[in-house]
Amino acid sequence: MGVLNKTGTLSQLKNGLIVSCQPRLNSALDHPEFVAALAAVAEGQGAAAVRIRGMRDIQAVLRAVHIPVIGIEKINDPDSEVYITPTLESVSRVYRAGAQIIAMDATERPRPRGQSLAEIIRTAKANCDALYMADIATIRQGVEAARLGFDMVGTTLCGYTKETQHSKGPAFHLARQLVKELDIPVILEGRVHEPDDVRRAFELGVYAVVVGTAITDFEWLSRRFIEACPKSGAGRAGSRFSRTISRGRGTARPRRRKKQS
Repeated sequence: MGVLNKTGTLSQLKNGLIVSCQPRLNSALDHPEFVAALAAVAEGQGAAAVRIRGMRDIQAVLRAVHIPVIGIEKINDPDSEVYITPTLESVSRVYRAGAQIIAMDATERPRPRGQSLAEIIRTAKANCDALYMADIATIRQGVEAARLGFDMVGTTLCGYTKETQHSKGPAFHLARQLVKELDIPVILEGRVHEPDDVRRAFELGVYAVVVGTAITDFEWLSRRFIEACPKSGAGRAGSRFSRTISRGRGTARPRRRKKQS
C-alpha cells in the first residue's frame, strides 16, 4: 500500500457527489461483484467517490473504480448503539481492505468493549495512512471531532440517535452550523432524496454530498413506484435468484437496523 496523497484525495471530493453503494443485507444485490458494478456505474456518471461497507465489498470496488473509496464496517454489538466502524479493530480492517477514507461513528455514545473515540482516532492516525471522516449527529459532536483530528465531518447520524430522532429529512440545519463553526470539510449525508436537496446543500457551503438510498437502494426505489399502482402487494421476502445466489455463503450477517448511509 503506497503513501496516500491526502490533499489530492480530499480535493477529489470537493463540490462532488459521493454515492453510497450499500445494498440491503441479504438482498439479491448484496454481493461484491454487484456492489463493484454499482460503484463503477456511479463513477461513469461522474461521482466523486463512493461509500462502501465491509472488506469484501471495499476490495471488489477498488478493483473496479479509480475514485476514492470511503470505507466503513458495520458491527452490531448488543452492549452498544455504535455500529459504524465502532472499534480500532474495525478501523484496521477497513484500512487493510484499502479504503483511502475511513468513516466512523463519532458520537459520544459508549463504544463496544469500552474503547474511546479519542484513543481510536489517535492510534489510527499514527498507524493507518488514511483520511478520517466523522459521522456525527450534533454540532457539539462535530466540533469535538475536529478537535480530535478528523479530516472531515458528515451529518450521517443526525436523526438516528436518541438526541436527534426528531430530525426529519436532510440535516440542512446541522450542515449550516458545521460550515460556520469548522475549518474542515463538511459533508451532507442522510435522507438526501432529491437533486434539489443536493443543490441546497452546496448553497449552504458543504464540501460534498452523499446520496445512497435514492440511487442504489433498488428495493426502496421499486416500492416508491409499486405503491402507486392499484396492485401493490407487499412483495416476496426473497426471489428465487436471491435464494440461489446466497447458497453456500455462510458468512454471518448482523441483524437488520434502520438504514443509515
